[in-house]
Amino acid sequence: MENKIEVEGRSFFGYLLPNNALTISIIAIFTALNFVATYWIQIPIPATGGYINIGDTAVMFTALLFGPIIGGVVGGVGPMLADIFSPYIIYAPATLIIKGFEGFLIGLISNPRGCTGRVSYRDILAVIFGGILIPLGYFIYEAFILGLGVAIALVEMPGNFFQFIAAAVFSILLIAASRKNIVDGLPQVFDLIFIPIESEE
Repeated sequence: MENKIEVEGRSFFGYLLPNNALTISIIAIFTALNFVATYWIQIPIPATGGYINIGDTAVMFTALLFGPIIGGVVGGVGPMLADIFSPYIIYAPATLIIKGFEGFLIGLISNPRGCTGRVSYRDILAVIFGGILIPLGYFIYEAFILGLGVAIALVEMPGNFFQFIAAAVFSILLIAASRKNIVDGLPQVFDLIFIPIESEE
């Protein structure tokens, strides 16, 4: 009983807090992956000073694989660094919050610790509800925080919707093709990331 209480005290809904070298290394590796995916291909939107990218596929994949804690940290920090090291630094604060919450929400809804197959209906719901934050979040930031106005902010919304839908589709395809193999092949890694549901019963 004491061990269970101790584990629960350092976890969030069964996802262990990143307090070991392996988990921190995974966060660093996937933060770099998210940075590269966001920085690699950037399609500028001159009207808003923003850009379309493929980074959300990496954000969604990370959250679907590791859950809300790693998904939230990596999802926020990786793309934010891409903004900082590009001409789009003005978007860095919004990216940290929007993409961070996107990764957290997707990981929480999909709950990969409870997934025994390659893909579940929760994964699909997760990328829909998490991904919709992309067009809505940046619209609010551009229209009301940057003060560009609703008309200008609407210019970027179709591209952001396309980015969201494409990322959702590709991340589901990637997770369906790889998650079960990764989790089954590296149990010692995931034992340090989340508590298996069966061990709580």
